[in-house]
Amino acid sequence: MNLTRPVAFWIAVLAAVVVGVVLLREVLLPFVAGMLLAYLLDPLATRLERLGMNRLIATLTIVGLFVVGVTALIILTAPVVVGELAYFIDNFPLYIKRVQGLATDPNRPWLSKLVGEGLAYAAQSVGELTTLATAWLSDFLRWTGGRALISAFSLLVVTPIVACYLIYDWKKMVAVIDNWIPPAQRDTVRALAREIDDTIGGFVIGQGTLCLILAVFYAAALFLLGLKHGLLIGIAAGLISFVPYLGSLSGLVISTCVAIAQFWPHWAVIWIVPAIFFVGQTLSDYLLSPYFVGRRVNLNPVWIMFALFAFGYLFGFVGLLIAVPLASAIGVLTRFALQRYYESFLYTAIPRATVTDAIRLTPSDKKMD
Repeated sequence: MNLTRPVAFWIAVLAAVVVGVVLLREVLLPFVAGMLLAYLLDPLATRLERLGMNRLIATLTIVGLFVVGVTALIILTAPVVVGELAYFIDNFPLYIKRVQGLATDPNRPWLSKLVGEGLAYAAQSVGELTTLATAWLSDFLRWTGGRALISAFSLLVVTPIVACYLIYDWKKMVAVIDNWIPPAQRDTVRALAREIDDTIGGFVIGQGTLCLILAVFYAAALFLLGLKHGLLIGIAAGLISFVPYLGSLSGLVISTCVAIAQFWPHWAVIWIVPAIFFVGQTLSDYLLSPYFVGRRVNLNPVWIMFALFAFGYLFGFVGLLIAVPLASAIGVLTRFALQRYYESFLYTAIPRATVTDAIRLTPSDKKMD
């Protein structure tokens, strides 16, 4: 009974948190973004504090530099990215039609069988994709100005403010949460929290670095090849690679369609595009990922993909932000539960039938064995 009550209490707390997230998911984005920003910037603030800087000054300096850097990056890159994206969206149906015309050429029946039907479906899906994008945009605008009463401007304002408060009070919050834990389980919970923190930090830093390297590689390779929209496709493919394999596959399909429409009938140039993504993914899997992410992360790419899709489906963009931390926590807790299970009586107990058979064995039977 003494064990049942705490378990029931924490299950009730977890259920209440889940219900709260579901009900308030449309207003949580600035706060979740602020929490993640505080989590990422707190080690830097702690390091500056150890060097003698006041905690408040360190917090304001870090958040201020971050906001200025992001704003400058947006101002410098937004015109180029928006112009390139608009040009790509305007010409993408033409690329599809040209590739479809090449694939349905009666002089190349093998090409028609290979990709003709798929490209016909792709051309038909352009309108559907446009409709979906319009619906997503209307949902986003409703989120920014409807029920949630939060606009894009308020998101940019609320997130740094939340991050400032959380960074400044980070040690106090950790101490309060640590005090909530029963003393008997405090060491175990601290060990699990450190493992979760190491897993999240290792994955975010390692995978983020990997994405930047892939973005530079894909963008530079496609640009040097002379592919139209090569910079946009390469950067997008690299950044989307935060979800393993999704960025490479998306970039491969889109850039190959553009290459066929642009370089036909020069197949030697067209085949360079898949080769670029094959080389990039190979380097990622066998060279970069083991070095930057490492084995200590213990996060299977399939589990990460499932978590991103599942939490994104359930909670929208907020789910994408919390997917990796929750996946890391669930993975650590699952391994801990399995370790306790292997050490428990449920796993190590001798089956009753085996014990009964052992008792029934006579001394002569044991000698024969």
